[in-house]
Amino acid sequence: MVSLEQVKKTIQQEISDAQVFVKDLTGGGDHLEAIVISPQFEGKTKVKQHQLVYSALQSELKSEAIHALALKTYTPSTWLSEQN
Repeated sequence: MVSLEQVKKTIQQEISDAQVFVKDLTGGGDHLEAIVISPQFEGKTKVKQHQLVYSALQSELKSEAIHALALKTYTPSTWLSEQN
């Protein structure tokens, strides 16, 4: 099991300008949702955006410290439009 703060920091180490929100979906600590907002996602497909995040968390996913990850990625502008 990995802490939510560790997941956030690990993503931010790979995507330094990212805003990251992580929550535990089941209470068990291994089924998580991450919302990641970054200017680095501009011009990238959702697949490429998700690959950046998965790359940051590859050891946690491989070891199954994170068993399932629901991932939502946004550019700053798409995040703002989602909030309205």
